[in-house]
Amino acid sequence: PPVVYSRCVDDSLREVVKKLRERTNMYKERAIDPYATSPEISPPVSKWTPVMFCQLVISKFPSFPSFQSNTQYRRYIAWLTVVSVAFNYNIWFTPVRLVFPIHTPVTIPFWIIVDIIVDIVNVIDVVLWQPRLQFVKGGDIIKERSLTNIIPFDLLGVLFGFSAVFRLNRLLRIESFFEFSDRLESIMAKAYIWRVGRTTGYLLFMLHLNACFYYMASEYLGINSSKWVYNGQGTAYLRCYYFAVRSLINIGGLPEPGSVFEICFQMTNFFVGVFVFSSLIGQMRDVIGAATQGQTYFRASMDGCVAYMNMFYIPDLVQNRVRTWYNYTWDAQGMLDESELLETMPLVMRTAIGVDINFATFDKIALFQGCDKQMLVDMLLRLKSIIYLPGDFVVKKGDIGKEMYIIKGGEVQVVGGPDNSIVFVTLKAGCVFGEISLLQSAKDGGNRRTANVKAHGFVNLFVLDKKDLVEILVHYPNSQKVLAKKGRKLMKAKGPAAAKAEEDKKKGLALFGPKPPTPKLARVFGGFGKGGFLEKLKVQFSNSILFFSHNRFIWQKATYTIEISDRGSCFSPTFLQAAQAKENTGNK
Repeated sequence: PPVVYSRCVDDSLREVVKKLRERTNMYKERAIDPYATSPEISPPVSKWTPVMFCQLVISKFPSFPSFQSNTQYRRYIAWLTVVSVAFNYNIWFTPVRLVFPIHTPVTIPFWIIVDIIVDIVNVIDVVLWQPRLQFVKGGDIIKERSLTNIIPFDLLGVLFGFSAVFRLNRLLRIESFFEFSDRLESIMAKAYIWRVGRTTGYLLFMLHLNACFYYMASEYLGINSSKWVYNGQGTAYLRCYYFAVRSLINIGGLPEPGSVFEICFQMTNFFVGVFVFSSLIGQMRDVIGAATQGQTYFRASMDGCVAYMNMFYIPDLVQNRVRTWYNYTWDAQGMLDESELLETMPLVMRTAIGVDINFATFDKIALFQGCDKQMLVDMLLRLKSIIYLPGDFVVKKGDIGKEMYIIKGGEVQVVGGPDNSIVFVTLKAGCVFGEISLLQSAKDGGNRRTANVKAHGFVNLFVLDKKDLVEILVHYPNSQKVLAKKGRKLMKAKGPAAAKAEEDKKKGLALFGPKPPTPKLARVFGGFGKGGFLEKLKVQFSNSILFFSHNRFIWQKATYTIEISDRGSCFSPTFLQAAQAKENTGNK
């Protein structure tokens, strides 16, 4: 035997040799069959996440906690929320600070503190976060890093006085707000709520700018110089905002402009108001229409189906069941057909969704254990969702089985008895039934359903068609062999009752043999059964004398004798007693 100097090294070398041989065999199979795939399952595709700075921090500082990709994405959106708040502070308060007299010796220290906090947020975003973001442009990976929007022009206020005009470069960070808006929509279940709120914000911001322009015009013409301008009473911003609302929305009731400047300003307000508000109202209509598009399609489909049933005088019971199916389907999944949504997605996305939803259930099915993992993934893409109402029969005994069912939600019952009132078993979410029919042959009736399966309440099922399975197995010959072997075992254990009864019948014939035929002479006289020849003899010749002689018996009366030979006959006790008495007298 070989001498082993190091058991660890020897085991490692053996493991390496084993893996190399397996790899060689795998490539040989792929060279023979170009459609064969690797046995490893494709990794699920997760949502795209930007290459954020925390990944770099993790590599530099091992103590920094690591997060899952989805958590990283949400943390990045949370940071974008802070950046968006800083941007909104600049874009809303900069025009007000430029126009209205709110910079006083008392308020300036507070404005400086808030400005510093907002600038710190912008510096952290530009210096630490943005360099870790990258995008593709023209096939090249580009990392954008702009420092223009954080240049501290506020320091010029030391020379020229404190003013908000030095903060106008902060408005260049508007892209951060749009990025926050897009990413927030991607994680919201009802994104139209944010769209409506954002459109309303655009409307309020337009009124905000118009209020600032009106105060500038009033200050240019002179405060309280005419009825049209601001009279200097009350809160300046609130009075100007009220004027902007009535002016842009064209409510009317405003003071008549007197000078040319006032007339031009008011006409510009009217034109801008008509254009801006019509655009915003149209955008609001599109947002609400897009939010209710699915429900509109559902209502149209349901109304069309009801009109069709009324046209052909469908019974009310059937119409009520159809309406129930429509309403439950919409409430359960928000659409009538899930496949329509998935068909618009690329194959990678459909595969990721199918793996996340159904792969764990599929992998537990005894019929598919040991098969190629990629084959199971291909089967997931062929599943179809269907909803059954309470009391609906999913399968009936004797029907031809062409599908396999996976319970997505709800319960089904295997029932039997004269009126299907006996419940044999209840199957819940994650269970599978009907898988035997996928492998049984129709030539001997083996693909017939052997039980009744009834929906117990509303139930949502995934259906796999036999035709789809056959198309998939063409590319997986090894899995086809595994399924054929397991199918034979399952059919032997769960075969049809008719086939089992026929097999028992054949076994009984082989053990006892066929029934012997009736003797020819007995058939001539009508047999030995009820109403036969012997029965007639019993009635007509009850007083006759019966003689036994070996295998013959002799019936004698008056002037004639009847002699019949048969080995397998049985006689009544009356005849046997008469024969015994005669034998005792010495007659044969």
